[in-house]
Amino acid sequence: MRHQYKQLLRSGNFMTGFIILISMLLFVFIYPIVVPGNPLQMIGFNSFIPPGTYVSLYDSVDESLSVYTLRIPGAEEARIDNLLPEDSRLSMKNWLITAGIPENEIDMTNTASILELWWEHYDPEQRLEGMTLADHRYYQRLNSNVDGIFDIEDIHIYSIDLETGEYAFRSAISDTDYVRLAEVVNVVRLPLGTDNFGRDMLKQLVAAITTSLKIGLIAGSIATLIGLTLGLLAGYVGGIVDEIIMFFSNLFTVIPGFIILILIAYSIGPAGRSVTAVGVVIGITAWVWTTRSIRSQVLSLRHRDHVNLSKLSGHSLPRILVKDILPYIVSYVVMAFILQVSTAILAEAGLSMLGLGPRTTDVPTLGIMMNWAMTYSAHLTGAWWALYPVLIVIALISFSLNLINTGLDQVFNPQLRS
Repeated sequence: MRHQYKQLLRSGNFMTGFIILISMLLFVFIYPIVVPGNPLQMIGFNSFIPPGTYVSLYDSVDESLSVYTLRIPGAEEARIDNLLPEDSRLSMKNWLITAGIPENEIDMTNTASILELWWEHYDPEQRLEGMTLADHRYYQRLNSNVDGIFDIEDIHIYSIDLETGEYAFRSAISDTDYVRLAEVVNVVRLPLGTDNFGRDMLKQLVAAITTSLKIGLIAGSIATLIGLTLGLLAGYVGGIVDEIIMFFSNLFTVIPGFIILILIAYSIGPAGRSVTAVGVVIGITAWVWTTRSIRSQVLSLRHRDHVNLSKLSGHSLPRILVKDILPYIVSYVVMAFILQVSTAILAEAGLSMLGLGPRTTDVPTLGIMMNWAMTYSAHLTGAWWALYPVLIVIALISFSLNLINTGLDQVFNPQLRS
């Protein structure tokens, strides 16, 4: 056994999968401690807020904050770049090309270059050939906006007296005024933004991983236990017992298990679909291939000398199964359990995508998060942070569990050892 443990530590597949899985579990355990709170709490009023750090604008102009005057190199250029959007640059380029400027001399990405060409060639009074009056007016407004970019003035803040209705000057903000982020009272960091309901995506994702793993463990345990019990009985007892078990196994094989899973989940109803209930439903529909695989293993063990000796000694059926057969297939059972957990997580995701997952008001799951993202068109509106992190997490969990299973198989199956 010690030799096999050493082989596991030397297995690249097992260690890679183990490290990925443990890293995810540590993050899921530590993050709620560092950042506590309800993962389903709505903190945003706009749907699909992009990832980033958000500073309260109200608190950032508080007079009690220390204001520092800084002249950061490139700050003005960055401000101008931001105030000159891509559609304005494209319009400027179109006018310059119409005015006879070669296209290869116009660099839209170089703000200084395109502005220099614009100021050199643009004439507000000139109406180019083929240009409509509306376009001519548009370019005049565009020119005014471009000139306004450089009219940088202080921003004045006033407060209103509710009794008199008069405004009182409070403070002025210069383009060189900065406040220290640590002094601003309300700062929110959203590494993955928010979903369509304005809820922190990262908090949801951490909670969803925990819930989906719980469903996977419940379903995997039930499916493996049922499959192990039926497989041992079918393989060792044989006869009519084997025929009955294989009849139901063949029946479940002919009828797709996911269809049965959908029908059972639908019959339970939304009120009864708790996390535990969904895990149980998945478990009782996923035992078939485990039963058949374990049965084939037991068939090769039941006529071995130590099993025949145990039968001649008068040992009971449960003792023979547990003491003489199970130890020889325990590694296979562990691998079957790992695959069942991975399959259950994917099954929950599929159910939730169809709206048949756990109650959405209780806890999020990976499948429910995918359902929300697709329902509210995250993939069409460009809100990648609401969909891709969930897909990546599901892929990582399945990938790590399958790598662990492959590593175990290479260690415990002599035919696969390199």
